[in-house]
Amino acid sequence: MTKKPKIIIKMIDKVGSGACHYGHKIGDTFDFDKDRGSMCPMMVHTAFPYIDILRYGGSIPGGENPDKCKFCCPDADVINIFEIERV
Repeated sequence: MTKKPKIIIKMIDKVGSGACHYGHKIGDTFDFDKDRGSMCPMMVHTAFPYIDILRYGGSIPGGENPDKCKFCCPDADVINIFEIERV
């Protein structure tokens, strides 16, 4: 079986005025396989379809880089922006 690529998630920006309920801040970086307990479950739930696509060889339509994509936190008061990268 082929080895799965590493998936890195990084908080790159913030739009909302509220504070992250899980304490995430711009610059926080997570290894999807090693840091799952440190990541907000709502953020992981939103990220999972993108992670699945990147992990198994696909790319997100419309992206500039086939190994990266961005997504937002689903909490409208917070709106953290994350980047997922396939390494």
